[in-house]
Parts: sequence; C-alpha cells; structure tokens
Amino acid sequence: MPNQNFDNTYRDQLATLNKKGKRQWVYAKQPKGKLYNYRNFVSYFLLTILLVTPFIKVNGDPLILLNVIERKFILFGVHFWPQDFHIFLFSMITLFVFIVLFTVSYGRIWCGWACPQTVFLEFIFRRIEYLIEGTPQEQRKLKTQSMNFEKFWKKTTKHVLFYIICLILSSALLSYVRGVDFVLNLWETPSSSSILFIALLFFSTVMYFVFSRLREQVCAMICPYGRLQGVLLDSNTIVVAYDYKRGEERAPLEAGEDREADNKGDCIDCYDCVDVCPTGIDVRDGTQLECINCTACIDACNSVMAWQGKPKGLIRFDSDKNIAEGIKKKWPARKVAYTSVLIILLGVVVGLFVSRSDLEAIILRTPGLMYQEPAEGIISNMYSFKIVNKTTEDLPVQFKILDKEGEIQIIGKTFNAAASSIHEGTFFAKFPKAYILTDKTQIQIGVYAKERLIEKVNLTFVGPN
Repeated sequence: MPNQNFDNTYRDQLATLNKKGKRQWVYAKQPKGKLYNYRNFVSYFLLTILLVTPFIKVNGDPLILLNVIERKFILFGVHFWPQDFHIFLFSMITLFVFIVLFTVSYGRIWCGWACPQTVFLEFIFRRIEYLIEGTPQEQRKLKTQSMNFEKFWKKTTKHVLFYIICLILSSALLSYVRGVDFVLNLWETPSSSSILFIALLFFSTVMYFVFSRLREQVCAMICPYGRLQGVLLDSNTIVVAYDYKRGEERAPLEAGEDREADNKGDCIDCYDCVDVCPTGIDVRDGTQLECINCTACIDACNSVMAWQGKPKGLIRFDSDKNIAEGIKKKWPARKVAYTSVLIILLGVVVGLFVSRSDLEAIILRTPGLMYQEPAEGIISNMYSFKIVNKTTEDLPVQFKILDKEGEIQIIGKTFNAAASSIHEGTFFAKFPKAYILTDKTQIQIGVYAKERLIEKVNLTFVGPN
C-alpha cells in the first residue's frame, strides 16, 4: 500500500475533476529520459506505417484494404472474401482473449505505447502546443491572460494546425477503407462523392474535439478498455508502480540531513512524477484507473534519483505483490502459462492465414435428377459447381476423378476462373456401368488450377439398384 497517512480521497473522484465536478485541465510537462526516447521511436514508427501503408500497392491493389461497404478485404496483397469469414471470426475471438490475457499479465502497456489516442495526443498535438504555447507554466499564463494579439495568434495557429492534422489523419484512415486513390480524388473533386466528403469532414471535426478538448477524459471515462482494467488487473500484474517501502516516509530534501536516521524514504516529494503525467494522477497513490502505463513518471523519477546519487527504480515496472514482499521481479507460473497461450493463439491465427486457399470450390450433385445413361454401358450424374477465385490473376481450372476410372465432361467450354470473381457451372461425371455396384457410390474429385491440385471433394454418385 502507498503511504498510510496519505489522504485516500483520490479514489472517490477523477484526478482531472475537482470536488465540484469541474474539469481541471492537465498541463503535462514534456518527459525526458530513456523510456521516453523508446516511446518516440515506437510512436513515429507507427505513425509512419499509418501514413505510408496506403500508398504501397501489390499488383495494383493496396497492401491493406478493409472495405466493409463493398465487402472487399486485402491484407498484405492477399484478397479475402466473405467465404473467409471464419478466419476473421476466429481472429476477433483471439484478439479479445489476447487483450484479456495480455492485460492480466502486463497491464496497460498498449494504452501508453501503441494506442492511437496516446500516440496522436502525446506525439503530435501536445508537441504542437509545446512548440507554439511553450512550457506548461507558459500555457497556464496564456490561458489566464486577457485576449491580446499574442494570445489570439497562438491559439488560432494551434487550433488551425490541429484541424488540418485531423483532416490528414482522417483521410489516412479512410484510405484503408476506400483506397488512397479514391481519397485523393475525393479531395480533388469533393462533388464526386459529396456524402462521403461530408462524412470525412464530420469525422475530422469529432477527432479535433477529442484532441483539443476531451483528451485524457477518453482514457478515463469513455474507453471501455480503461474501464476493464479494474477487473483484469491483480496483484501479480506488471504495472508502473511506486515502491512505497523504499520511498516512504516521503519528505522534501534538506541540506546535510541523514534521511535514514530520520526515518525518511528516498522520495523527496518533488512532484516531478505528477508534473509529467498526461492524465494528471499521482502514481504514488497506487494503481489507478487513469494510469496508462506511459512510463513518463519512471523517467522523471529516475532523473531525480540519479541527481541524488540514489539507485533508480523508485518508480518502475513491477507488480504490487513483488513490492509488498520486497522481492525482485519474477515470473509466476500463471504468467508463463498466459504468455504461452498468447503465443499459441497468435500461431493459430497466422497458420489460418497462411494455409488459406487462393481458390475455393463448392461442388454439389444437381438435386432432383437421377442417373443418366448417355451411351451403352456408361452411367453419368450431373453436378453443379461454384469456383471462387480469390487471387488477382485468371486461373485455368480442371476437374479430375481421383479414385476411379471415369471422365469429367464440363457443360460448355473449358474455362478460366477470372481474377477476383465467382464462376458457376455444371459438369457430368461418367463411369463404366461395371464400376457402379450400388445405388450410392462415393467418389472423389480433384480441383486443379494451373495443373496443381487445390482441393479434394468427396461426392455421392447415384446409380441403379
């Protein structure tokens, strides 16, 4: 537990609201340190992927396209059809299980390091504020001063840039749904799809409102994942935690004092960890709903510890149980099991995507028809087929009987399954009468594309009693 003498009323209200329920604006100090540098790299890497990926094409198609409206999905150049829905369904179930197990084991690392809300806010919008309005102290001063030329141009420039960036980000996200060419054409001629252009402006306005006004309130009050944290975390979960055994009793640093003799901890109550927190909390109060594990407080505290000549890690990644028992990090069996399950689930999903067939065949015996005798000693059955070509090239398709001596006769000409299309047709399967000894004989037909066996289909062949 944190300092036993500390006022625990923080648990009854959000850090960004006062006792009257009025919003307290967070002026977070820009962090500095090793972990923040890592976050810089991760965030700009993710932003680069977001903005560059729509321009990457494979065989003329986008690398990634999630066109829900037209039910057209492309992942890394591979086309997915509604027939592949089971893969997406299993992927969604896996994602849900992954989120639960990952959070139980590692806390809200996603929130602080990879969530778009955090990446956009901390590494784009706050950066613009630091650049235009200055430090948190300068921002507070600017807000309280009366309107003058300085305040007008700074506020106007900031909000114009905010909205322009929201337009860019919204356009990038739309590119994953309709393709970058469509979005670029939409900006050139908005009248080509006026409804969609209005929707784009509306979404950009909502995004602008989120990053100019709501900000950390999204993480604390709107995001369902943040609300789930209280249910998913336990004493073994690795979180950003304050070592209260080492830090308490906290007290300001005094010249020449012997803190150990005075029963004082390593925490000098400098509030640097609070000043850098993007959600306005005090990590020393313990695990809280608003904490997104961004590690800004770790960097701030480590710099203070280094200045004092004390060991780093007063605030660190650790579990409440490890801190309470005064032991170093260790991996309990449950966490090892959860991590193993996560790896297995990811492996299964990857296996489903890799093993997915580029061509899918559905063959059914034509209902309502019995066998035919087209020639002396020959018996035939009619079958309907549907070929789904999921690739971007035309594929020559053939049917062959695999387990018996027989012949396939396609009604019409030999066909090529056109790229990204569905081809339907019928064929006759013919066998010598001597091979058909019962009224229902099981046969196996192979579906070939480019002379390569794609699929085996087991069917029933009806003959005379």
